Amino acid sequence: MTEFVLPSPAIASVAVAGSPGRFAVRRIFCVGRNYAAHARELGNDERDPPFFFTKPADAVVDSGATIPYPPLTANLHHEIELVAAIGRPGFRIGREQALDHVWGYGVGIDLTLRELPDAATMAAGPWEWAMAVDRSAPCGPLVPAQKSGHPQKGRIWLAVNGQVRQDADLAELIWPISDIVSICSEAVELEPGDLIFTGTPAGVGAVRAGDTMTGGVDGIGTIEITIGQPK
Repeated sequence: MTEFVLPSPAIASVAVAGSPGRFAVRRIFCVGRNYAAHARELGNDERDPPFFFTKPADAVVDSGATIPYPPLTANLHHEIELVAAIGRPGFRIGREQALDHVWGYGVGIDLTLRELPDAATMAAGPWEWAMAVDRSAPCGPLVPAQKSGHPQKGRIWLAVNGQVRQDADLAELIWPISDIVSICSEAVELEPGDLIFTGTPAGVGAVRAGDTMTGGVDGIGTIEITIGQPK
C-alpha cells in the first residue's frame, strides 16, 4: 500500500440522477466556440475547427451550491453547456464508434473570467488563469446514456435571476457529440471519468455576487448555482 507524505485529496465527483452513487471525475475538457451564433458573437469564424482547453477535476461543483465570486476579475461570465461523461477508454476513436464511449450526460456551466482570455490572447499567453479557476465547472446530476439516449436536439438554456439569457437548441452545435469525442481522442487517450463540456450557445454574459443562475437541457436535467460574495 502506497504511503503518502501528505493526506491524499478527496476524489472529485459528480452526482448521478436517481442514484446514491457518484461519477468520479478524472479530467475536464472544454470545447470553445461550438455554436455558430456564439462564434460570431466573439468575432470568430464558425467554420474554424474546434479547440479544447482544460479545467482541473476539482473544479466541479454540484447543482445547488453557492460559489464565491472569484478573484482577479470584475467580469465573470456564464456559459451553459451539455456535458458528456466518458465511460470507456479510447484513443483515435472513429466518429462512428464515439458515442459508445459516452457513459452519460449532464448540464454544466463553464464559468469564465472574461477579460483574462482576451488579454492572454493578445499577449500570446495561456488561458489557464481565466478558465481553470476554482469551482469553475458546476455540473448537474449525470443521466446514463442508456436512459437519455444520445441527444442531438433539444432546448439548452440559462437564466440569471429568472431572466433568460441563453436559449438555443443542441441541433445548432457546429460539431456534434460524436465529432467532439472523436476529435478530442486524437490528442489524448480518453479514460473513464473524463468530462467534456461541449460548448455554449450565444448570450453569454456577466454575473455578480448575489445572482442565481438556473439552466437546463431538454431530456437531461437542470442546474442551479448562486454566486456568493468574494472570499
